[in-house]
Amino acid sequence: MARKIEGRNAVYEFLQTEKMVYEIYVAIGVERDAIKEILQMANDKSIKISFIDKEGVDNIATIDNHQGIVALVEDYQYGNFEKIIEGIEGNGFILICDNLKDPHNLGAILRTADATGVDAVIIPKNRSVEVTPTVTKVSVGATEHIPVIKVTNIARTIDKLKEKKYWITAADMDGEKAFFESDLKGNVGIVIGSEGEGIRRLVKEKCDFVVNIPMKGKIQSLNASVAASILMYEVVRQNYGKN
Repeated sequence: MARKIEGRNAVYEFLQTEKMVYEIYVAIGVERDAIKEILQMANDKSIKISFIDKEGVDNIATIDNHQGIVALVEDYQYGNFEKIIEGIEGNGFILICDNLKDPHNLGAILRTADATGVDAVIIPKNRSVEVTPTVTKVSVGATEHIPVIKVTNIARTIDKLKEKKYWITAADMDGEKAFFESDLKGNVGIVIGSEGEGIRRLVKEKCDFVVNIPMKGKIQSLNASVAASILMYEVVRQNYGKN
């Protein structure tokens, strides 16, 4: 099966990998300077480039803001939990997303996860957004660099991580202490809840710690991707230069 990578940055990042690209569609009229590196890499790899009218690209694309470029590529391959965890060298850094629904949130989380050195992002198989063209575009192609693992049961997955000496911290409004007061060194797993619903009770009970992000304003909640970014960079701060 094939999928679509849409938008200049996402297509550019995909071409940086060794994954299969079947064809690239470019809207006639797109400024060549804006995509010259993409065209050069595609030519170097002997990838077919089809220049078609904008309406044709609109019909092929699945998102509106495709910037006039869509690549038809190999299907997305989710990571294998055991293989990835066993392959981590040094301290591991895992992010667990408990039933996120918004592809923009997942895409933004993956972009920050790549920037902060997260080893893998775990999502549930059911009741959760998957890796879609929107997720890939919002992540600016980070979907092609950081493994996303689908699991049947988040709570049992946390148990498996604990068996492998991971300390699991959940971010929630009712956390007993602020995130910066928690020890996030060593093998770390961070759990982020879904938009509006937060972290499910059973998942939260499996965590070693529950921390909060102090809020001084009138609005007492943060976007899931913003909360995740704060926690990810706190892990970086506490472990900087140690891994």
